[in-house]
Amino acid sequence: MQSATSPKNLIRLRDLPLQELDLILERARSLKLRPSPNEFAGQTVGLLFFRGSLRTRISLEVAMHQLGGDTIELTAASDFWDLEDREGAVMDGRAPEHVKDAAAVLSRYVDALAVRTAPGARSWDVDRRDDEIATWARYATVPVINMESSLWHPLQALADRMTLKEEFAETAGKRVAVVWVHSPEPASAAVTHSFLDMALRDRMNVSIAHPQGYELDSGVMRGLEEVAAKKGCELRTGLSKEEAVEGADVVYARSWQSLETYGNPTLAASRLSRTNDWMVDRKLLDSGQSARFMHAMPIRRNIEVSDEVLDSAESLVYTQAENRLHAQKALLLHLLKKQA
Repeated sequence: MQSATSPKNLIRLRDLPLQELDLILERARSLKLRPSPNEFAGQTVGLLFFRGSLRTRISLEVAMHQLGGDTIELTAASDFWDLEDREGAVMDGRAPEHVKDAAAVLSRYVDALAVRTAPGARSWDVDRRDDEIATWARYATVPVINMESSLWHPLQALADRMTLKEEFAETAGKRVAVVWVHSPEPASAAVTHSFLDMALRDRMNVSIAHPQGYELDSGVMRGLEEVAAKKGCELRTGLSKEEAVEGADVVYARSWQSLETYGNPTLAASRLSRTNDWMVDRKLLDSGQSARFMHAMPIRRNIEVSDEVLDSAESLVYTQAENRLHAQKALLLHLLKKQA
């Protein structure tokens, strides 16, 4: 539905100042303890998926349902067609509609749009621009929520922040090891980028471990270095998993694609085949400082992480997943200007 003022979007977690994030998580903790009233009766959020989802889809659906509202789901593979996102495009290809027009029309129907984009996976220089989610945000007249793009996954980072705040009385100064893990199908670095940005903004000391050739986006890393310098915290990268985890309070495991082989599946498979030993097992976790284990899921058991770690008391993965629901309910209340 049309808004008279510019909507507040969430494309990356940094779109929200820390003071607003604190208020959102305070509300999320309240919602976790006490069922919420029907705040959103008569309101609808449109969920647009250009690729698959489990936790994000269900947690947003349940969040709106518990708040008394509705969701409309659209999946690109079955419910609509290719959309063009290039400015000034001559639309003589597959796409019969431009995001500009789809965003304008959908804004007349719903109160917010949540979008999960699908990178082309051919050129990182192109995909890293995040043009698709930016175009939705530019032309929608209702809030746009990024459900994961090439660079960012703010909803996961919001739930991760809530989980850490629940686990530690004070997160500033805690040591976090972000460990690349082997997977037959590495994910994008969006979760990792968002988690790192969040942890450094909260003045946590971060160590990143990955095999050679799996460096994170250089532009994102420059931004993270600036945050670390401003906040006075530590950011180390290019470490072995043993170096990163030693003395850590938190071990966050995640697989991500090699940008050096991005768009070249043959080379990517060859490089990936040499990383089978990159897994979080009990020995590695124990080298931390009573370290908690985190992972955004889905998880390939006994490839990315051992059963012994995943099913241990130190594992926070199910709490992270649950907190997606509570954090997103609070976020929706914030973005749609509802007061609890």
